[in-house]
Amino acid sequence: MGAQLRVYKRRIKSVTATKKITKAMEMIAASRIVKAQRQVTASTPYATELTRAVTAVATGSNTKHPLTTEVEAPVRAAVLLITSDRGLAGGYSANAIKAAEQLTERLRTEGKEVVTYIVGRKGVSYYGFRERKVTDSWTGFTDAPTYADAKKVAGPLIEAVQQDTAEGGVDELHIVFTEFISMLTQTPVQNRLLPLSLDKTVEESGTKGEILPLFDFEPSAEDVLDALLPRYVESRIYNALLQAAASKHAATRRAMKSATDNAGELIKSLSRLANAARQAEITQEISEIVGGASALADATAGSDK
Repeated sequence: MGAQLRVYKRRIKSVTATKKITKAMEMIAASRIVKAQRQVTASTPYATELTRAVTAVATGSNTKHPLTTEVEAPVRAAVLLITSDRGLAGGYSANAIKAAEQLTERLRTEGKEVVTYIVGRKGVSYYGFRERKVTDSWTGFTDAPTYADAKKVAGPLIEAVQQDTAEGGVDELHIVFTEFISMLTQTPVQNRLLPLSLDKTVEESGTKGEILPLFDFEPSAEDVLDALLPRYVESRIYNALLQAAASKHAATRRAMKSATDNAGELIKSLSRLANAARQAEITQEISEIVGGASALADATAGSDK
């Protein structure tokens, strides 16, 4: 067997092994998408009803609460960026990081200092490589987040909002994540979580146009808001983590399918080249045999004379 043909056969074997791996990863990602979609669907009713409750308290009282009151001249904003712990997902993390960069630039042009919080190793690596300051980060659960993970992320953020800016607190809390729309479409989004925009939450909770009932709050409306709003932030972050997980699995499935298809095309191309090399070798061998036979015939004819 010629050297060129051996090279082609080794490459075909290598690409075939890679194709098996990418196909398996595609199937794994597809199975995880279904579970992630179910979790997103299951978390929606809780978040919706919690939003209704927060809206009722905020609109049914005259209480000025730090989590619902707009600051006249905000000076510092927190941005929570959700990326992935792993790669092999096309431009999933890169697109989320790009959206966070755009949001950060916009906030800075508004005169606000930006403090960054990151979920996922990809985002941490991106900021670490560029030596950018990250206030806090979390990794290790982006593929299958739980409500406990959301609480762990939400805790420092809520504390930062409740603190005075002179003591390191923030006036606003923004979140950047990838929203799962369909198996083919996942879009990075930028949402402001705090201070709560009552008009927006009324619309999101489905109470727009309704007359919200008046309530008496015990022990006080402020205490009720103290209890409800952290749960609201946790539920929103949990939903964002689930959306991001579903989007990541969809991006992985799409990337692995593309890699599998490309591997198949490469195998076909290498097979054609291997066949051509084999045919060239056979032609060369036939030519050598014919040439040798012709030379032998000529030598025999010369000796007969």
